[in-house]
Amino acid sequence: MKRRNWVLGAAALLAGGMGVMPSARPPATAAQEPSPNTVKVKQGKLSAMVSLNGLLTHRARPDGSPYAVINQTRGIYTALPQTGDQIACGDVFYRVNDHPVLLLCGPVPVYRALHSGDVGQDVRQLNRNLHTLGHDVGAAITPDDNTFTVRTRKALEKLQQGEGANVTGKLELGDAVFLPESVQIARVTGELGGSAQPGEQVLSATSGTQEVQVNLDAAQQGEVKKGDLARITLPGNASVTGRVDRLGRVAQVPAGQSDAGAATLQAYIRLDDPTKAGGLDQAPVQVDVTAEGVENALSVPVVALVGTPGGGFAVEIVRAGSRRELVAVKLGLFDTSAGRVQVDGKLHEGDEVVVPPL
Repeated sequence: MKRRNWVLGAAALLAGGMGVMPSARPPATAAQEPSPNTVKVKQGKLSAMVSLNGLLTHRARPDGSPYAVINQTRGIYTALPQTGDQIACGDVFYRVNDHPVLLLCGPVPVYRALHSGDVGQDVRQLNRNLHTLGHDVGAAITPDDNTFTVRTRKALEKLQQGEGANVTGKLELGDAVFLPESVQIARVTGELGGSAQPGEQVLSATSGTQEVQVNLDAAQQGEVKKGDLARITLPGNASVTGRVDRLGRVAQVPAGQSDAGAATLQAYIRLDDPTKAGGLDQAPVQVDVTAEGVENALSVPVVALVGTPGGGFAVEIVRAGSRRELVAVKLGLFDTSAGRVQVDGKLHEGDEVVVPPL
């Protein structure tokens, strides 16, 4: 499925006849030919390209899994969102017995009721929500305050009134769900009209921000790094750019396989402009990652390589007086985006190497 390995790809190209030297050709000085096509040997940076199949999806937890939304109230589900719905911080998530359950944003899940005098990280994130949503107008809350104060109570009453909840000035255990960010509904597991039980998952959600997931095989896991540039080709052949955002920590063996050597590691690519992805979800994409390369290397075009009878490679150099000479080279990094390959041998920057005619 994956389009890569630079060395094998170049070797296949040579074996297919592009620039392969006939075995009968002497490895010394090449025959003189009039006006050969030549390109200069360059010295400079080369970049490696890793080509992968990916999946355009929506970002959620660091491991790529969606957020689990756990219900904490008892009754009957009277309103549920639909897959794909966008729910912002402070909005109604769903309803139980026609009572709204709100989405509030923060990393600490709900684990207790909150009321005046309570102190803790969960109170701090409640204060931050009330301040960000503008419910503390006239009685400003300090966003980092971890104490449930009179200002907290008044702001919470405004939020409850605005969303049609019981105006109590306290946050009961089942009144809200805290997630790290605004979300998009990925899957609804609760049933409209069904029983709502505390501790049961009602739905799963992701962020509204798109990203690309790719699986790295064992050989690629040392090549792709966080921050590497990526170009993503979308369905329809449009392309967007991005960077490797994070790498998974645990390699997984694909379903149905037992060979540990087949284990892959997930990588996640952040899009520079997610709006250019057109709202696609679960769409297959092609990803080209520009991995770390070589800062200062001699290189020649890949098409300048010729095969030698012993199985190695050489390039044909045009020396002074139009004398042409085959020079054996060892190959290094292949820069597939530039069509060049790193070489080591008796040649120098500026030497003219023969390439096939256009």
